[in-house]
Amino acid sequence: MPLIDLTYPAGTFSPPDRTALVDELTTVLLRAERAPDTEFFRSIAWVHVHELPDGTVYAAGRPVSEPTFRVQVTIPEGALSDRRKQELVGEATRVLSEAAGLAEADGLRVWVLIREVPDGNWGAGGQVVRFADLVRYASAEREQPGSATPVAS
Repeated sequence: MPLIDLTYPAGTFSPPDRTALVDELTTVLLRAERAPDTEFFRSIAWVHVHELPDGTVYAAGRPVSEPTFRVQVTIPEGALSDRRKQELVGEATRVLSEAAGLAEADGLRVWVLIREVPDGNWGAGGQVVRFADLVRYASAEREQPGSATPVAS
């Protein structure tokens, strides 16, 4: 049940490019979590896009002249090891940099923040959702014929 908040300046991406970016970030996150890339797991991987008006991002007390990007990822605690967090940060930065046409030297204009929600503090459908339940569900999804299997860790 990951959640991504993607924040960037309005007008940076066309609607089709934004849709492609969101889809690719979803793939990156599911891969880092080693979750099955199935319709169900995609349906619970939400992305909230926040397009900021001109002049609303500051650095050193002044409006930034070049676009900056924030990818804030909220996941259940324990969903990512340190190695998988590094994978997520690296791949999300690469995907966003490519979509925005950033050079490698512009990497500090992309920030990826990972926030872990302690087990028992995430709810959906009126129920507390436990990480162990998601793991069991992912295992069952992987056993379904024709399901996409993520890369092993």
